[in-house]
Amino acid sequence: MKEKVVKTLAALEERVEAQPWIALTEEIDAYGCAQTGPLLTPEECAEFTAMWADPDRFRSTIDMARYRFGQGTYRYFTDPLPASIMLLRRAFYRKLLSLARTWADRLGDPKPWPDDFDDWLDACHAVGQTKPTPILLRYIEGDWNALHRDLYGELVFPLQVVIGLDRPGIDHSGGEFLLVEQRPRAQSKPTVTILEQGHALVFTTRDRPTPATRGWSRAPIRHGVSRIRSGHRHTLGLVLHDAE
Repeated sequence: MKEKVVKTLAALEERVEAQPWIALTEEIDAYGCAQTGPLLTPEECAEFTAMWADPDRFRSTIDMARYRFGQGTYRYFTDPLPASIMLLRRAFYRKLLSLARTWADRLGDPKPWPDDFDDWLDACHAVGQTKPTPILLRYIEGDWNALHRDLYGELVFPLQVVIGLDRPGIDHSGGEFLLVEQRPRAQSKPTVTILEQGHALVFTTRDRPTPATRGWSRAPIRHGVSRIRSGHRHTLGLVLHDAE
């Protein structure tokens, strides 16, 4: 069993490494988001979805309607996180770190992110952000997610990831991913993405630099999910900072 897990994790890491990261980073820089190729197999997607039925894997369950976040439910994973989730968080942090630092330079912001992801989590924990933030989200017909940001505390990584676990057009209709960028002295700019099964969407957590007359300006960004018209939609959310 242990050998099988090791092989599975190695295969997952190879898929992450095989993505066209130069092109993806350029797209994220230009538009605030980009979708990878397939990272999880259908079987791996089903394994994540099946975790929903095991409450011991989660530290809390959020009913979106109760907090006026929209309609639907999500659960925060508890420690220890599944090995595949930790692998993905480390891998995405490593691939996105250079862009995060570039954005901070353009905006004149601090760059608190060390080279190593575990050191970054240690920094989060040192300021009281000790709770893991990976989540499993479940939507059924009629559910939706209001535009929001996933900040959770003082320390924030400027990019995060969501992975589709179901098949759009087969398991569900609707449920498009929404990204809305507030432009300076102009109307907001929307981006709509159909999240494919096993693919990851990398997107802006809080704001990103956009070209201005003199240098760069800060464009606030929020994200959400459109109404599910039929079926069910599950996703795995990977925020790259922990919560208070």
